[in-house]
Amino acid sequence: MTSSRMALRILTALALAAGLAGCNEQRDPGYQGWVEADMIFVSPDESGRVTKLNVREGDEVKAGAPLYSVDDDLQQADLNQNKATLANAQQTYDRAASLSKTGSGTQANLDSAVSALRVAEARVNTSQTRLARRIGFAPVDGTIQQIYFREGETVPAQRPVLSIMPPGNMKVRFYVPEPDLPKLAIGPPISPPRSISSRRRPNTPRP
Repeated sequence: MTSSRMALRILTALALAAGLAGCNEQRDPGYQGWVEADMIFVSPDESGRVTKLNVREGDEVKAGAPLYSVDDDLQQADLNQNKATLANAQQTYDRAASLSKTGSGTQANLDSAVSALRVAEARVNTSQTRLARRIGFAPVDGTIQQIYFREGETVPAQRPVLSIMPPGNMKVRFYVPEPDLPKLAIGPPISPPRSISSRRRPNTPRP
């Protein structure tokens, strides 16, 4: 599982209610602008079929929460094979060590057995890591923004299954006409509308 950050711009027609200094008798104006979001994309290291989705778009998640699972048949088979190799390497080492203690074996054979055992142990560790990464976990707290691959679909390696919006990673940018600038005060909050019609810009990076 990997995660990456990308800037995502969503064009919006924002009716931003800005605080006006000394103009309470007038209705707050609306300004055109957009939302900029810095998304976290969660991807598997290797390609596979999505077997389970634990979240839906809009769900709040905590860092470390399981998000999805990808089929692990190949990774499990690789782990089993490397465990068998490790068992053989352990037996070879035990035999070489025993012969070395009695003086019947050579140091070269013992060294070779130690080396083979270490390689087999490293391969098992690698296989266990590959198997564990078939489950995608949330790298940060946030909201599930979009799901790109559903259960039963095959996701290529390094392609995101979903994206997460961490709190504080969204900014609103809008333009205020010059005649309105003297009416604005620094500090009062702005309020985007509850329902925002949005679309991606053509150059928005897609997973």
